[in-house]
Amino acid sequence: MHNTKRAAPNEPDREVPVAVAKIEDRPDRDRLTPGQRAKKQWDSLHGSQFWTSVFRPGSIFRKGYTDSPRNRSYVIMNNVLFHLHPVKVKRHAVKVSYTLCLGGLTFFLFIILTVTGIFLMFFYRPTAASAWGSIQQLQTAVTFGLLVRNMHRWASQLMVLTVFLHMARVFYHGAYKPPREFNWVIGIVLLVLTLLLSFTGYLLPWDQLALWAVTVGTNMMGYTPVFGSQVRFVLLGGVEIGDDTLLRWYVLHVLMLPFVAVIFMAVHFWRVRKDGGISGPL
Repeated sequence: MHNTKRAAPNEPDREVPVAVAKIEDRPDRDRLTPGQRAKKQWDSLHGSQFWTSVFRPGSIFRKGYTDSPRNRSYVIMNNVLFHLHPVKVKRHAVKVSYTLCLGGLTFFLFIILTVTGIFLMFFYRPTAASAWGSIQQLQTAVTFGLLVRNMHRWASQLMVLTVFLHMARVFYHGAYKPPREFNWVIGIVLLVLTLLLSFTGYLLPWDQLALWAVTVGTNMMGYTPVFGSQVRFVLLGGVEIGDDTLLRWYVLHVLMLPFVAVIFMAVHFWRVRKDGGISGPL
């Protein structure tokens, strides 16, 4: 638009155009509402290098996300929890009647054993003079102590059962065959570790059952060819059962065996995915 003004008296009577910019042609930031201002800042944050480095391709928080097979794959591969599962799952694998969720139940019981075991460690004293007394005090003087100990005891027995049933199911469906034979060996190692965890925990109350179980177990190890006597000496912490024996079995139960089991479980889960997921029915 143009406004006009009159010429000076000594000039001819004519109109001189004067350019005046429209107010609406200039960006007026003061006219933005708080909501629009926040949306503008949010959009600039979405396109920043910080945002794209934190949220990987496929994330629903990433700017310009579209629901496509490629982005669905990105969601699985770039997520800490989802990447444990394959991008695509076979139809038979989601049937509870096929797997009975025995592997998942075993892992769930292991988590329960870890949580309840940490609770029990606060009150248990691994000495021959105090072990049994600390168990009794835990059951009678500690809030929920008896409940937590029974949860730990029953979960350990159920874990032995679920591991055995899981391996029986895998064997029945022929899932030990190529290319899954390596994962079958890993499963056998995990079965042995589960039995060792159950046996070492069985000894910690240090009652008559525990003493005789240690005696029988170490004597069996003593008959191992070549280095049997050395193994028995290491497990006993000497030539006979004593305080060092209980301490060594306690360390095996709460530190060494769980640490090794976690490593083999991680390899086991990884191989399930790398081998193409759960094997199909026969």
